[in-house]
Amino acid sequence: MTTTILPQLLNAIELTIDDNADEIAELDRAIGDGDHVINLQRGIAAVQTLESELVTLDWSQAFMKIGMTLMSTMGGASGSLFGTLFISMAKAAKGQEIDIASFAAIFDQGVEAVKQRGKADIGEKTMLDTLIPVANRLKEDSTNGTDLAQLLTNLSDQAITGMASTRDMVATKGRASFLGDRVIGHIDAGARTSQLMICAMTQVLTDHAKRT
Repeated sequence: MTTTILPQLLNAIELTIDDNADEIAELDRAIGDGDHVINLQRGIAAVQTLESELVTLDWSQAFMKIGMTLMSTMGGASGSLFGTLFISMAKAAKGQEIDIASFAAIFDQGVEAVKQRGKADIGEKTMLDTLIPVANRLKEDSTNGTDLAQLLTNLSDQAITGMASTRDMVATKGRASFLGDRVIGHIDAGARTSQLMICAMTQVLTDHAKRT
């Protein structure tokens, strides 16, 4: 698969974030700074202006361009973290042919970089509660040779499970960490947007696979 699919992926991401913007904002106002969805929408819009260029690049170059753009336009902690994800994926993808197995390793390295940048791990009520289980499931399914349709379904299901798990967690990072037990019962906004974007992408890839 080449970078020509990026516009479809970006458009799907834009639509799902816009469609759920009110919910995301409410989640973030409850336990965060309240600006997560606005920052994310700004970053997505900035990346979309690069679509005609992105489709001419290889995956490593495209990931780097996306990461640098998110880093410079999003603002907030999430801008740094999503930027780090893509920049690290760009470095991992350099010189590689992209298939399921190689992408599993590339994505895993990106998630590891986010862990290091945010000094966080699974179970701390952040976007990593979505990203880490998805990365682990992708590695597992690619190693086991799971067929593409099932693999994409598994990733979507895992993203939803990871996101939902943040509801009962106490936060240890960011503004939410100062609220103690009051955050219990609230989904983390970053975990929710990560889940929405992953599910949007898996749907695009599922539809693409059916047509080819």
